[in-house]
Amino acid sequence: MRQWTGWWRPVALACLMTGPLVGQGSGAGAAATSPHIVVTNDMLLQAATSGDWLMYGHNYWNNRFSPLATINATNVKNLVPRMVFQTGTPQLGSFETTPVVVNGVMYLTTPAVPNNEVIAVDLHTQKTLWRYTHKNAGVSTACCGPNNRGVAIAGGTLYLGTLDGQLVALDQATGKEKWAVQVGDPAEGYTETMAPLVIDDKVIIGTSGAEYGIRGFVRAYNAATGAQMWNWYTIPSPQEGGWWGRWSRTTGEGDNLNRNIVKEKADSAKYADAWMHGGGSMWMTPAYDAETKTLFVGIGNPSPDLDGSIRPGDNLWSESVVAIDATTGKFKWGYQEVPHDVWDLDVVSPPVIAMLGGKKVVVEAGKTGWVYVLDAATGKLVRRSEAFVPQENMFAQPSDSGTRMLPGANGGQEWSPIAINPTLSYAYTEGLHQPMHYKTHYAPWERGRLWLGSAFVAISGEAQWGNVTAIDLATGKKVWQVKTDQPMIGGATATAGGLLFTGEGNGWFKAYDAKTGAVLWQYYCGAGVNAAPSVFSMDGEEFIVVAAGGNFQLNFPLGDAVFVFGLPKAM
Repeated sequence: MRQWTGWWRPVALACLMTGPLVGQGSGAGAAATSPHIVVTNDMLLQAATSGDWLMYGHNYWNNRFSPLATINATNVKNLVPRMVFQTGTPQLGSFETTPVVVNGVMYLTTPAVPNNEVIAVDLHTQKTLWRYTHKNAGVSTACCGPNNRGVAIAGGTLYLGTLDGQLVALDQATGKEKWAVQVGDPAEGYTETMAPLVIDDKVIIGTSGAEYGIRGFVRAYNAATGAQMWNWYTIPSPQEGGWWGRWSRTTGEGDNLNRNIVKEKADSAKYADAWMHGGGSMWMTPAYDAETKTLFVGIGNPSPDLDGSIRPGDNLWSESVVAIDATTGKFKWGYQEVPHDVWDLDVVSPPVIAMLGGKKVVVEAGKTGWVYVLDAATGKLVRRSEAFVPQENMFAQPSDSGTRMLPGANGGQEWSPIAINPTLSYAYTEGLHQPMHYKTHYAPWERGRLWLGSAFVAISGEAQWGNVTAIDLATGKKVWQVKTDQPMIGGATATAGGLLFTGEGNGWFKAYDAKTGAVLWQYYCGAGVNAAPSVFSMDGEEFIVVAAGGNFQLNFPLGDAVFVFGLPKAM
């Protein structure tokens, strides 16, 4: 195993052209000669076989699997940084972007502090082609720190969600704004940090903000004009079926939820309007099945997060994987992982489509610490995996004195996207071990104010750590697991070269053997590697690009560097 133990040194780098690039301003006339390629609908539909990285999850199935295999388990030990791009962002924050790369042009976003930015970089020449800055309105309602996870691209346009609740369309060649629409009011808690998804003539986007008592939704906007085409609320009104739903005493798999159903039913009339501030954020980019024109969406926690006494019932469709008709926005089915959640166990890691036994399934790694495999046609559970993190006192009710429970409010699997190797049928998770106490207290809803309804507190003196785990989707068993020094957050990417790439909060970026979990290579990036990588080809070579800028939520070291790794360039 080859180790790189320090920050980059210019003399050690084999660069794309002339050396490490520090972020530049826009170059006059750059767009006229830049190699921008218009991404067509056919290109998006065929993204799974593309050497470009065309969307957040690489392809519509969201599996973060690249077909490139030039870099493999034998030669990955030779990887070096071929370019280091520093954004020059004046204020650092969680750097969670997954760059989109098309024909050697990289489009990336910076943390939204204080402004959202998109930067286009020509990787052939290491020149910044343009830089777009969206000046955010004052936002005080971003619960987990200001961040942004990337853009969508199609038809000569980039699409960006902003922290102040807008969806913005940018000209791909120039970075100039085409249109902008207000998706939600940030003063009420509606913010945008996810990478949108383009399907045909629609841009799909959700919202965060359940920690402030919003009512979540999934929306489609016209890609050309920004006009809203459909809307589906994640929290249904009484006329839409109601969010009380069932009155489940257990999870769908039979785990006791320790609920007082009698009291909840008695209080149901008193809290009949709770759905209006019922939460249900859609944090992350959904998966899409073009054959059935179905979106598979992960829906987060109800509001208030931890106080279930003022929201009786199962609180549909919070903590669920939901199937929606992408053309009309109509509901197809939902699978609720945690009915009436009072532990903040969001369904936040993006759902992924896979083939299993000749059938399509939807895979989601929960904050609960289990991987759920669902029938894509019906939503019925195929299997739940072995736990990939320690579990203790699961679903014990919060209390005044504090109730200990594992895995805790961050998971399990946080927002980090999993990767799936379709050849091995392995899903790769990133786990967090953070023991917590859940303490109850009542708090009324107030517009734009954090509304948790209780507190989850890390237990002083107890170790926190993480892991990377391969789960066999055919059996639900753990194939291999590697413990990490710190809780894992950021995401993983797999390749046909038999590799898995992911980073850690301590600054190490690693390549694992996809079959065995052996660490084959690692590089120290100087700041937390808490973003999911992209893999792409350019001029016949394969590259891996990842943001190394840390994470506000877990207090990992911040920075502004984007590393492009490749095999040494022949001289």
